Amino acid sequence: MNIPSKKECFKLIKKMVMMDHIIDHSIMVSNIALFLSLKLEKYSPNLNARLTTCAALLHDITKTRSFNTKESHAETGGIMLTELGYPEVGDIIRQHVILDSYKNDSPVSAQEIVNYSDKRVLHDKVVSLNKRLEYINLKYGTQKEFKDYIQIMWTNTLALENKIFCQLDITPDQLSACVLKKIKKADWV
Repeated sequence: MNIPSKKECFKLIKKMVMMDHIIDHSIMVSNIALFLSLKLEKYSPNLNARLTTCAALLHDITKTRSFNTKESHAETGGIMLTELGYPEVGDIIRQHVILDSYKNDSPVSAQEIVNYSDKRVLHDKVVSLNKRLEYINLKYGTQKEFKDYIQIMWTNTLALENKIFCQLDITPDQLSACVLKKIKKADWV
């Protein structure tokens, strides 16, 4: 499995001219993903914290340009990383908005951790799912088709939260206090 280093991730972020607030968001998502990966490794033996953290850091790699191109940044980010020789990272990025499947009877996957971590970060702050849902509804829920899509996604995300936290010794409300900011922009940019 080929996984870019943190240094390579930040080189790619710089090359893609990601907006600062998107970088800050991605860093916080990666810090949550790192924390959850390390906590869940004993229950999910196939988890790779380095893979999960890298994918979380790069999950919005094409988001800045998507504001102009209107592309699906999850799709194009996944393709980009796959074409760069990181297919496992690309697959996780592709699923960071919506997972290919939601299974409650399987170990927690890297795709699920990055998807969930992204849903817990508003800008660069760890927030509750309800707070993030309010923001998503305000920003994207103006059309009926998106409202229905958001509601389905949210039902799935609540189930995912239960799947993750039933294995942990903390509650979702305690996540913010537990996440250590091990990955910092100042160290790399």
